[in-house]
Amino acid sequence: MRLTSCLLVGALCTVPIGVFAAAASPGPEAAPAGAEGLHLNWLDRNVNPTRDFFEFANGTWQKDNPIPPSYSRWGTFGILSKQNQEFIHQMLEEAAKSTQAQPGSDGQKIGDFYFSGMDEDAVNKAGIAPLQSEFKRIDDIESLKQLQTEIAHLQMIGVNALFGFGQMQDFKDSSRVIGAAFQGGLGLPDRDYYLKKDAKFVKVRAEYVQHIARMFELLGDSKDNAGWKAQKVMDIEMKLAKASMSNVEQRNPHAIYHVMTLVQLDKATPNFSWRDYFAAVGHPEITSINLAMPRFFRTMGMDLRGIPLSNWKTYLRWQLVDAFAPYLSQPFVDENFRMTTVLTGAKELLPRWQRVVGAEDNALGFAVGKMYVEKKFPPSSKAQVLDILHGIRAALKDDLETIPWMSPKTRAAAIKKLDLMQERIGYPDKWRDYSKLDIDRGPYVLNVMRANVFENDRELNKIGKPVDKNEWGMTPQTVNAYYDPSMNNINFPAGILQPPFFDPNAPAAVNYGAIGFVMGHEMTHGFDDQGSQFDSYGNLKNWWTKSDHRHFAKNVKCIAEQFSRYTVDGDLHVQGKLVTGEAIADLGGLKLAWIAFHASPAYKDAGTIDGFTPDQQFFLGAAHVWAMNIRPEESRRLITIDPHPPGIYRVNGTVANLPQFQQAFDVPKNSPMVNKHRCVIW
Repeated sequence: MRLTSCLLVGALCTVPIGVFAAAASPGPEAAPAGAEGLHLNWLDRNVNPTRDFFEFANGTWQKDNPIPPSYSRWGTFGILSKQNQEFIHQMLEEAAKSTQAQPGSDGQKIGDFYFSGMDEDAVNKAGIAPLQSEFKRIDDIESLKQLQTEIAHLQMIGVNALFGFGQMQDFKDSSRVIGAAFQGGLGLPDRDYYLKKDAKFVKVRAEYVQHIARMFELLGDSKDNAGWKAQKVMDIEMKLAKASMSNVEQRNPHAIYHVMTLVQLDKATPNFSWRDYFAAVGHPEITSINLAMPRFFRTMGMDLRGIPLSNWKTYLRWQLVDAFAPYLSQPFVDENFRMTTVLTGAKELLPRWQRVVGAEDNALGFAVGKMYVEKKFPPSSKAQVLDILHGIRAALKDDLETIPWMSPKTRAAAIKKLDLMQERIGYPDKWRDYSKLDIDRGPYVLNVMRANVFENDRELNKIGKPVDKNEWGMTPQTVNAYYDPSMNNINFPAGILQPPFFDPNAPAAVNYGAIGFVMGHEMTHGFDDQGSQFDSYGNLKNWWTKSDHRHFAKNVKCIAEQFSRYTVDGDLHVQGKLVTGEAIADLGGLKLAWIAFHASPAYKDAGTIDGFTPDQQFFLGAAHVWAMNIRPEESRRLITIDPHPPGIYRVNGTVANLPQFQQAFDVPKNSPMVNKHRCVIW
């Protein structure tokens, strides 16, 4: 469990990225020098940038790039992901055909995993058969003790059974790895999907119960029996949802940190033996863990005794088929996608090869990543990126040294934290070892299951051992970046260091506005409302004076209130308190990138392009990062679970607080692109 702050949430937190392909641009004779990197053809010049900068910067792009039927949103991230998947697809095709790979090698495993996933005839012929032994284990449960043992087993193979268990750096001692248990067990995206009363969420819940029933019918139940079972599952999940903490509450690290001994754990979770559980997951030596959400586990413990065993078995059968439906025969895949359509608005199932590439990235991501960087990330790109990063780091240090409201004690601690912040670019120095993972040519679902067991074993084996500070949390091909407060490091995978985030041929202003924005964003996370609670060594420790913290909290409140005023899908308000950290990072990141650009040699040489000054180019580069179209269902889903503001507000809400933007575009004071009560964090 981590509080890691990444640039984008959801599936895109882990998808690969690749070479960007912009919409058709003017021919070389019609385009001014540097115009291709500036993406002038994305602009909607009928829109006044002082009224809606996002629409001005991306309006034509939005019109020219409708959402493909298979997607719930479509933007720069999606395009990069799709093209990178195509590149990786070719690598996997070659690996699957190769006869040269040694048994047990990464090459053999990469090729065989892909082959098993693409062997659609074999998958359809097998149907549910590969999971029959797992269903029998559930059917054979006859006692509460056996139920708990089965819960542990299902969790290890990748099933969201009742709660989650893993490892984390100890918030109070970042040199230690401890066990952590946290709420889970839901089939819908978040507890709010169960609890909110407005019509759209009520409709989703009704669709979900029907979806569960159809899955039980596919497993062989009669229609009436399947409907009855579906309601029992919903009853259990509703109880779990009511006991769950909200996403906003979980943003407070103190609220999710409760280290307990075995005696305390058993008292906190009645009817559940943690000693037996630790033995069942292969770690009987564990004597204490962080019980992140005590209220959830107390309710869970009471429900274990209060709910009939037969209903728990029904619930586990559902969680099992829900976890593995995407890797089973076509009827299960289709029914699984039917619910995806309800939640996200996607109209068509992705092609099989894309689904298999995505599954392989989860199972063997670093083995695939090693092949990827050899072909896609030259050393020259790393050098250019580091120049920008170091400029932004210098800008933040100067800001911390001169910010007027900060006392000497807090200032010294902040500068120390920045000085000790590690930076990692591209890919890890040491690649992950997959030698203990067994992969063959099928059944496909069993390869997925073994990969889950391998990863869960790898994670749990860290408990009680020294922290590996060289480990990466994202594969090199990921289109994302992140800050880890427990590690105090910033991470930029090779995947995101490509256009439109970073383009070696684009004007420097655009690169500072795009990848510079990303870098400043991640660096600022060390000093947002959440990251600022961790010290320079990654410990949850206050390093603020009381007066400084009061001043900072007032600034943070300004951001929460500003973003709470924004809406999506007509009437659904952004959760200002949920997106505060990311909005702070956007504001700080863009400001730092602007300062770094102005301090760089590139600024002195920058020229006007097609009437746009270097400063205007900078802000256009930042806005282009968030070019996106999104379906209403997906907007509603993300507003419910996502700590990031919607893309339009990551642009308009951020620049509204920056006088540098207002000066660049000569924005009048009464413009919606000017926040009347300007928020200032750093």
